[in-house]
Amino acid sequence: MSKLQERLGALTPARLKGVRRGIEKESLRAQPDGMLALTPHPAALGSALTHPHITTDFSESQLELITGVHADVEACLAELGRVHQFTYRVLAEAGNERLWVSSMPCGLPTDETIPIGRYGASNVGRAKSVYRMGLSHRYGRRMQTISGIHYNWSLPEVSSEQYFALIRNFRRHAFLLLYLFGASPALCSSFVAGRKHELVPLGDGSMHMPHGTSLRMGRLGYQSEAQASLAVSYNSLDGYAASLQDALTRPWPAYEAIGIQNLGGDYNQLATTLLQIENEFYGTIRPKRVIFPGERPLHALRERGVEYVEVRLMDLDPFEPIGIDASTMRFLDVFLLHCLLEDSPPDTRDEIAELAHNQHLTAARGREPGLQLVRGGREVGLTDWGGELLEAFVPIAEALDAAHGGSRHAEAVQAAKKALADPSVLPSARVLEATRAHGGSFIGFVRERSEATREALLALPFPPEQQAAFERMTQTSVEAQKQIEAGDTMPFEIYREQYVSPARLGFRKHWIDAPHMVTQPAAL
Repeated sequence: MSKLQERLGALTPARLKGVRRGIEKESLRAQPDGMLALTPHPAALGSALTHPHITTDFSESQLELITGVHADVEACLAELGRVHQFTYRVLAEAGNERLWVSSMPCGLPTDETIPIGRYGASNVGRAKSVYRMGLSHRYGRRMQTISGIHYNWSLPEVSSEQYFALIRNFRRHAFLLLYLFGASPALCSSFVAGRKHELVPLGDGSMHMPHGTSLRMGRLGYQSEAQASLAVSYNSLDGYAASLQDALTRPWPAYEAIGIQNLGGDYNQLATTLLQIENEFYGTIRPKRVIFPGERPLHALRERGVEYVEVRLMDLDPFEPIGIDASTMRFLDVFLLHCLLEDSPPDTRDEIAELAHNQHLTAARGREPGLQLVRGGREVGLTDWGGELLEAFVPIAEALDAAHGGSRHAEAVQAAKKALADPSVLPSARVLEATRAHGGSFIGFVRERSEATREALLALPFPPEQQAAFERMTQTSVEAQKQIEAGDTMPFEIYREQYVSPARLGFRKHWIDAPHMVTQPAAL
């Protein structure tokens, strides 16, 4: 019996049923013609600062819809569906905007015209906007309009050390998720205007990679020269925290040149260090901990350990009304359990470089026949490596099915095996096929999918009590923002200096390993 089988056998059905998951889903608001909506965050959606389920990400035009924590896949999807329904009803009442159903953005205006999220007059609200202003100076606003799905996941009785072992294996095997679920092989030419790229014209105003899977996770996506200088190790909480502490306290010359404030006194960024705050660090997966009000995420990790992981590489699926389906979520559960149970040797600088190479290659050319990745310094076929992983997933899927009843986890793995053998069924291939059917127009394809999604969700029943419950949340969130603003007495500059102070980052003394996550974190 292998170590993985031994560890799987030690997991009781009750513990397997203890998996918890939650979703955060970003989407741009778009006009019917496929251009970015430049209107403010709709007031009827409540306060973007304090609403528990509806906020904005980087841009005022970029909604983020958030579920609670769920023991059941269907319950999680049902809640995400209700949040979507209310959001679409508000947008329909106000006009004819719709959610853009692709990860790659709609037609964008000039960079400086893309509106940054606004969160009111409180210190924490101003800090959120200043942080986003810093992102715009550092990386440009277009890159920040890329949208995706974050999948938060936990299992009872998992230690910080075990979560970091999971993270190392996730990073090793993330190419398989990009291959199977990447859905952004094409984009609007406005996104790459004035930038160097390797994209090929697809039609009028559209570009693509012929065998691409996820441009969002490739070199055109969340990339940073400054962050490329970081070789963050995931071998321990201490090592990871030390890497982040260095990035959060190390002055970076290009950012020092930008300065904290401009000559007119407006804020350019929160800090001149390599990272302004922890959330600026890009990655396919993050260790997370629910934070106390005003607490820095790194301090929370050091004091109380890892509580859950946040998977950050999932594209929006334009063929699914809310961007993800139950089969994909079950596959993620199997995938993450495998990452937890499989042996996970320490990472090295060489392996970290290999993983970046594999990610970029899969994102740009994942469906290319015979594509070779690198594993331990040697070439290995993507489909060969993927096939090995999928075989190892079978007993894990069977164990989950035994705990939950039915065969839906095993079916999700079987569907992945079919997609590995026939890439034409992959979301990325379907996106290109549908785009070609629209005369090679990326905007035309996504406009059609966005309108169909809008009509489908508006047509679903939405009981009056659901509407009333969301309207109460809207009002409660507005009142909560007012209370925060009324309670502020500290000048913003003092607040900023205290928030970014290295003393707030904490130094680990001890921690407890919580059984699983309780709620979604609030963060800048």
